[in-house]
Amino acid sequence: MFEKLKEDVYEANMLLPESSLVIYTWGNVSGITEDRKYVAIKPSGVDYAKLTPDMIVVVDMQGKIVDGDLNPSSDLETHLEFYEAFPSAGGVVHTHSRWATIWAQAARDIPDYGTTHADYFFGPVPVTRALTEQETEEAYERNTGKVIVETFRERQINPEYVPGVLVSSHGPFTWGKNPFDAVHNAVVLEELAMMAWHAEVIHHSEPMSEIPEYVKKKHFLRKHGPDAYYGQKQS
Repeated sequence: MFEKLKEDVYEANMLLPESSLVIYTWGNVSGITEDRKYVAIKPSGVDYAKLTPDMIVVVDMQGKIVDGDLNPSSDLETHLEFYEAFPSAGGVVHTHSRWATIWAQAARDIPDYGTTHADYFFGPVPVTRALTEQETEEAYERNTGKVIVETFRERQINPEYVPGVLVSSHGPFTWGKNPFDAVHNAVVLEELAMMAWHAEVIHHSEPMSEIPEYVKKKHFLRKHGPDAYYGQKQS
């Protein structure tokens, strides 16, 4: 019943170390079924070198295991919060990738400094507020998801146009239409984080400005939205 989803989630997880986004067990990928009733996710604490498709854990939307013998990722509750709040998300990725995590630890948005950024993210990649002590102690992973959703709602950010976020002091999460798309966005986010950091170092003598709004719109909307024209037409 879940073989295809488990295989896809396994393959997407294996792209994380291949893309140099994770070391050891520092990351996870999940995917959701088309009916949005079940989520497949990497098991907790399993090294990528030992991971196999049959180890992928499937849970229902309450987090109850329906397929698999291992414990799901400790970040499961965060992933579930994404799927509940963002209906377009078909896959979710969490890593501690170096450059994006640096921005998260600095508790700073990644500014939109150039067209490479604007090709994929329509505006800054936001950073959340810090979780309170009570939020951390009571339901840390679920509240991590809630503070992410809160950030997007309060700042009126479209999660389809900005498919990534930095959790303050923690690290990045990305999402996409499926697990592979979510990994793609994680790779892009890491590269943008690296570029932005170096741009600020070069431009250290005075504050930098983000690119003009009209350039931002042109680069984002030529790839996304109803009038997109980048790439080939789908037959």
